[in-house]
Amino acid sequence: MLTGGVIAYPTEAVWGLGCDPWDQNAVERILELKQRPVEKGVILVAASVDQIRFLLDPLPEDLQRQAMSHWPGPVTCLLPDVNRQIPEWVRGRHSSIAVRVSAHPVVRALCETAGMPLVSTSCNPAGRAPARHIWQVRRYFGQQLDRIVPGALGGNRKPSRIIDIVTGQQFR
Repeated sequence: MLTGGVIAYPTEAVWGLGCDPWDQNAVERILELKQRPVEKGVILVAASVDQIRFLLDPLPEDLQRQAMSHWPGPVTCLLPDVNRQIPEWVRGRHSSIAVRVSAHPVVRALCETAGMPLVSTSCNPAGRAPARHIWQVRRYFGQQLDRIVPGALGGNRKPSRIIDIVTGQQFR
């Protein structure tokens, strides 16, 4: 992955935009492309629980088990960011962080290659439908991306469910 780079890649249901979550400039590029306010925050996606262990370890065991019961798979869990380990440009105005451990082979390979979780947000400008085809990725963002990673979408028809592991509330 390019330093400061923004990539598009297939996920379980839609094409995603991703980058290094600790690179503020890269995250800001994604937010600018999407016309998304930083306050909303973005999701982190990981190849394995080990990649996000630092977010799980401060939590009580029952919350850790609750989150891990959904992974790997197309469920995003809102985890309390107890020690404020995730930058505000990723977390937004929230005290929690949205995290998914993916079973999608392209997503897993990207996170494994990067050696860390990555930002994962739908590949679309605000108010437009998420890209479900590579031609939509190109139409939306064309040459503004550093790379489009080839691959097929997973079998899901809808973006990942989002569940708050503390309250059990489902948001999507």
